[in-house]
Amino acid sequence: MLQLFLSAFTTLFLVIDPPGCAPIYAGLTTHASAAQARSMALRACLIATGILIVFALFGEGLLGALHIELASFRIAGGVMLFLIALDMVFEKRTERREERAEKVRNATPHVEDVSVFPMAMPMLAGPGSIASIMLLTARAHGTEETVVVLSALLVVMAMSFVALVAARPIIRVLGHQVEAVVTRLLGVLLAALAAQFVIDGLRTQF
Repeated sequence: MLQLFLSAFTTLFLVIDPPGCAPIYAGLTTHASAAQARSMALRACLIATGILIVFALFGEGLLGALHIELASFRIAGGVMLFLIALDMVFEKRTERREERAEKVRNATPHVEDVSVFPMAMPMLAGPGSIASIMLLTARAHGTEETVVVLSALLVVMAMSFVALVAARPIIRVLGHQVEAVVTRLLGVLLAALAAQFVIDGLRTQF
């Protein structure tokens, strides 16, 4: 159970990337008060958690309704995560997040609620995190293991909330250079996890 929890936690932490979301959120909430920023961070994390739990519990049924085999989804999900890992290593993911945040800032110069878009979706509950939670729950056997995976998700989302709330101090302490190094290291680790998903899918299929 501990190994499953650590595996699920690591995968979700790398994909959701709370440290990477923090500076984006800080930029989006420049004109907001501390109370408003906390409120939006809480709503964003709760909405994202709800979306991911729905896909975790009912995603496999959706695949069945679409006549998609689980092995195929594992391979596709692994490829998707690998592309995210490449973006992290070459800093493309951060650039795209910043571009999306800049568009929102330009469109909404006052204090605007950014909890649903772009924070809850697609930054926290994006395609990569949805694919990841579906893959992890598909690999879980029985209710106990599913609960372990969901527990890992809740821990990661709690850490995301803390990162968003502490976004401005985190940026001041770490700086952009340290953030870039950490992002690259996490990208390499995520690439290895993505390759394992593909291997599992191919082994199941053939």
